[in-house]
Amino acid sequence: MEPGLIWILLGLLLLAAELALPGVFLLWVGLAAIGTGILVLAVLPPFEGVAATFLVLLGLGIAAALHLRRARPSVQVNTPASGLVGRQGMLLPMDGPELRVRVGDSDWPARLPRDVRVPDAPLRVRVEGVDGTTLVVRPIA
Repeated sequence: MEPGLIWILLGLLLLAAELALPGVFLLWVGLAAIGTGILVLAVLPPFEGVAATFLVLLGLGIAAALHLRRARPSVQVNTPASGLVGRQGMLLPMDGPELRVRVGDSDWPARLPRDVRVPDAPLRVRVEGVDGTTLVVRPIA
C-alpha cells in the first residue's frame, strides 16, 4: 500500500475515534495525518521531511485551536446573571424571612435597594443586578 494512503487512512481512523471519545485533541492529529498523506502522495519526501511535515501541521492545528478557544467568549449558561438583568418580574408576598421574585417561570431570592421599603402587596419589579443568586430588584414606576 502507498505510504500516503496509509497516512490518510490513519488520519480518517483518528477522526472516527474523535467522534467516539471525549475531547478535541484527536481532531488535530487526524487532520495533520491526512495533510501529511496528501503531501506524501504528491511528493515523496524523505522520512525526515514526512516527520517534519506531520509535526508542523500538528503544531499549526493546535495553534489554531488555541486561537479559536481564546476568541470565543466564555458564556455561562446556568447562572442568574445570564439574561436576567433588565427583565421584569413580580415581587411575591413575604412568606418567610426573605423576599422572593418571580421572573419568567422561576422564583429567586431578591432584595430591594436600601432606599426602597418592602411593599405589602405583590409589585412589578425590574432586575437591576445579581449578587450571587440573589436578584437586586427595583419597583417599576
